[in-house]
Amino acid sequence: MSEARGGRSAQLKHTGLRPGWTTGACATAATTAAYTALLSGDFPDPVTVVLPKGQSPAFALAVEELAGDRATAGVVKDAGDDPDVTHGALVRATVRRLPPGSGVVFRAGPGVGTVTRPGLPLDVGEPAINPMPRQMMRDHIARVAADHGDTGDVEITVSVDHGEEIARSTWNPRLGILGGLSILGTTGIVVPYSCSAWIDSIRRGVDVARAAGHTHVAGCTGSTSEKTVVAEYGLPEIALLDMGDFAGAVLKYVRRHPVDRLTVCGGFAKLSKLAAGHLDLHSARSQVDKGFLAELARQGGADASLTAEVADANTGLAALQLCAAAGVPLGDLVAEAARDQALSALRGAPVAVDVICIDRAGTVVGRSDVR
Repeated sequence: MSEARGGRSAQLKHTGLRPGWTTGACATAATTAAYTALLSGDFPDPVTVVLPKGQSPAFALAVEELAGDRATAGVVKDAGDDPDVTHGALVRATVRRLPPGSGVVFRAGPGVGTVTRPGLPLDVGEPAINPMPRQMMRDHIARVAADHGDTGDVEITVSVDHGEEIARSTWNPRLGILGGLSILGTTGIVVPYSCSAWIDSIRRGVDVARAAGHTHVAGCTGSTSEKTVVAEYGLPEIALLDMGDFAGAVLKYVRRHPVDRLTVCGGFAKLSKLAAGHLDLHSARSQVDKGFLAELARQGGADASLTAEVADANTGLAALQLCAAAGVPLGDLVAEAARDQALSALRGAPVAVDVICIDRAGTVVGRSDVR
């Protein structure tokens, strides 16, 4: 069987679901169009952007406003076949030129939240525009600036129509992101969610890897964890399973169709759910148990004060940061507990397991040995 039929790309295609675009991709498209209009007087419509993995989608503009030293463009988010609460939302970007040397400054407009608690990948007080969308917008500002001989010093204000109302259906209020939605996305693409289609695609991924003779496969929660596994072990694409939230689907199928070794790799918070015994890692069906993390920290040497802080942490990342500052290896403890839960789900199948926990940047923050 050809390796071209395996791996993440083939697995995604197998679902038959139409992908969509993240709010980060939409904000980047709106920003690019607005800045282009500010410098040239004309809005490109459609506007084409380059996503982190090289795709070049074109976005139609729903809003065009040019007045004085600022321009606004708007894009309607298409989430594809994913039941995303932001599907159909109008994402706007207003770009205003700043004095040379100012850099790129981000602001939260109406419908975009502000971070009010620690533990997120943004500082308290920052607009809830995540790191990768910020980088995408910076990159496109630089390209437009180079094309038009400008400095690229701008203020970008991102807003989402009715975003504050939509955000009530998300975890943002609980996480301390107030006033609206987050601008998200690490690849720019929304992977459509369907339990039956996705689980079936995981099974086909295992089948293809085994048929090609691969004895080491990796269940990954997303593209960042895939990159980590490739860097760590040099696994080919065909040996990568896009596990998403369905850890149980991978473990149950591998139990019936064993491989010599399974690596599970994903974000620390998501894998802390597996460590606590959850096999479905979706945020709607399982949450990070800070009490569980506090007990792990205590077992790892945390004193009573740190244990209490971990139990009261805003997010899993905040708990990890607290423990790292105190020299408590919470990442390793979570990886070991997740490995043990995976072995339990495998019920004695002849499969060796190791677990790698990463942060949002792909840095390894915890790992288990192989058992």
